[in-house]
Amino acid sequence: MRIVLVGPPGAGKGTQAAFLAQNLSIPHISTGDLFRANISQQTELGKLAKSYIDAGNLVPDEVTIAMAKDRMEQPDAENGFLLDGFPRNVSQAEALDELLETESMQLDAVLDLEVPEDEVVKRIAGRRVCRNESAHVFHVTYKPPAKEGVCDVCGGELYQRGDDSEETVRKRLEVYHTQTEPIIDYYKAQGLVVTISALGKVEDVTTRAMEALKRGEGDK
Repeated sequence: MRIVLVGPPGAGKGTQAAFLAQNLSIPHISTGDLFRANISQQTELGKLAKSYIDAGNLVPDEVTIAMAKDRMEQPDAENGFLLDGFPRNVSQAEALDELLETESMQLDAVLDLEVPEDEVVKRIAGRRVCRNESAHVFHVTYKPPAKEGVCDVCGGELYQRGDDSEETVRKRLEVYHTQTEPIIDYYKAQGLVVTISALGKVEDVTTRAMEALKRGEGDK
């Protein structure tokens, strides 16, 4: 299967992508991983991306698309893949369609992980990270430490990262609604969108997603 995974920040896309890719025996292609791999390996695309990042600029769509193209052409993606973090906007979605058409391929589904906005804020703003090198992660509601502000594992101080603050989370949601959410309507027009609730236990969401993908049901 060839799948695009979408959803707001805090929906658990990375976690679900890993489980779904394993269950479907297809590679999980994350744009974050692609950037890190290309930069660390100092590929031409990696050097180009790093030049934009170092200058404090967004990496242009064409660079991201080129990285994705290169990864999708690897042998392990011959029978399918799960894209996580790409496409991020309609222009990237259009470019992906053109790329797949050139390769005589097409998407099978766009899996939309649906989470209420208040739950997204609760999930992310409630995270607390250990300041020590271990960087163990806790949550004030879902995984509270035995002692407030203290890591259960090493006794280090727990803190809230700047990008986990409620204000930052809501700004990230605004970006998602403006830039990424429109691709859902774009793919709905193609009858590809499968929407599931991403609330509940991780394994329950995975089961829900697998069943929906097999049925091909959702907002089609």
